[in-house]
Amino acid sequence: MNTPDTPLLPNHLAGRWQTGTGRGQTLLDPVLGTPLVRADNTGLDLAEGFAFAREQGGAALRALSYGERAAMLAAVVKVLQANRDAYYDIATRNSGTVTKDSAVDIDGGIFTLGYYAKQGEALGEARCLLDGDRIRMGKDPLFQTQHVFTPTRGVALFINAFNFPSWGLWEKAAPALLSGVPVIVKPATATSWLTQRMVADVVEAGVLPPGALSVICGSSAGLMDQLQPFDVVSFTGSAETARIIRSHPAVAQRSVRCNIEADSLNSALLDPAATEGGEAFNLLVSEVVREMTVKSGQKCTAIRRIFVPRALYAAVAQAIGAKLARTSVGNPRNESVRMGSLVSREQYDGVLAGIARLRTEADVLFDGNGGTLVDADAAVAACVAPVLLGTQDAVAARVLHEVEVFGPVATLMPYDSEAQAFDLIRRGEGSLVASVYSENPDFIARAAAELADSHGRVHAISPDVATSQSGHGNVMPMSLHGGPGRAGGGEELGGLRALGFYHRRSAVQASSAALDALVARGVPFKL
Repeated sequence: MNTPDTPLLPNHLAGRWQTGTGRGQTLLDPVLGTPLVRADNTGLDLAEGFAFAREQGGAALRALSYGERAAMLAAVVKVLQANRDAYYDIATRNSGTVTKDSAVDIDGGIFTLGYYAKQGEALGEARCLLDGDRIRMGKDPLFQTQHVFTPTRGVALFINAFNFPSWGLWEKAAPALLSGVPVIVKPATATSWLTQRMVADVVEAGVLPPGALSVICGSSAGLMDQLQPFDVVSFTGSAETARIIRSHPAVAQRSVRCNIEADSLNSALLDPAATEGGEAFNLLVSEVVREMTVKSGQKCTAIRRIFVPRALYAAVAQAIGAKLARTSVGNPRNESVRMGSLVSREQYDGVLAGIARLRTEADVLFDGNGGTLVDADAAVAACVAPVLLGTQDAVAARVLHEVEVFGPVATLMPYDSEAQAFDLIRRGEGSLVASVYSENPDFIARAAAELADSHGRVHAISPDVATSQSGHGNVMPMSLHGGPGRAGGGEELGGLRALGFYHRRSAVQASSAALDALVARGVPFKL
């Protein structure tokens, strides 16, 4: 649906605000179905915008030290904190999220920015990063080599997903800007309003140099064509789109550095020694319910497959179902609602189709969709209640280990041995995160060693960390985010490790006197 009388979101490119010349795409309230704003970039001079960011924004950022760029991030944090109420309102209207789910996105993004501001402050006045110690090149100690990281002289293009319009921007932009690399973000159209508003507030505040931060709303057509050899692109979304990006001439021919986060069938594993009602049992049940319902299950890190000892299959199903039954679904404006909507009716249709596909190999253990939505019209709202599926034969299943349904859906599966559990989890062919629930440190250590190679993160929850653990699906800036295989093969965050994507490593071979001068400009750094 396109409604020309709906306000058009301006794009910020080439250091100025520009509106598209087309009809654009109308963003809707996913609960009420009402039009909100339009997104369009028709007619924009993309080449001019990328050149401006690369030449003006990049030069201005690189002229600063890491500490000075960190101070800019801290200034951005203050701008965003001052406008939080507006962001929460947009999230409710455009993403259909309840307040606590909006916080995961909005406050999570601000927290990540603040974290990198502090990390960057510690780098001080350095202008480059030193990788390791000097190495002698021969018998004569006067001629040596020093490996260094320097910011790439390009632009960072972010093509982001719809589920995290705030965090998805700032978790990428924080290390990029700290590195000295200008950012152009293309948010997913369906929820681009929040991203655009945040960029607008930062631009208006003047805390970043012109060209350091740009936003393009609407179509992604032509964006990849603008990339040059020293640019980088980071994408979060479907594996199908990821394949298109990887095969684009910018990546395949011009060697543009590419980071991908794609589909992921994340797992939860219960210790074979667990008992019904025991601490590990209860921790798994609570975490699964949280992961199924936070942001209506629209998280790349959400638990999709649950593996439990066969003897506990029925008990776990009953315990999860009992908790899910207490989840009220509907209009997030109603204080009694605990889970809002999906972001669009398109996603609603996709989730229902995905459930139908999973049901070819699984039974329904709990389905909350028989109830009435709170303050919402089921014929209009993109609301799907939690659905727990299950199969007694995880070994024979195929679809359950291949298809991710991006909503409040998870599948319970029993295992018969520790080795079989690890093998079943690895059938996801690479995931962002696997969580382990156990009271036994030795089992946790074995599970971590077995699963680390196929996961970006192994999150172990034991009774001693029950109240301090950050959550299976919460991505923390000090810890790695990404995963091998079908998860995209990319890496983000992980503290200062994230800066590596935006730097180029070189070996400087010179006299010890010249290297003394170089080292004075740098600070030790390890990936």
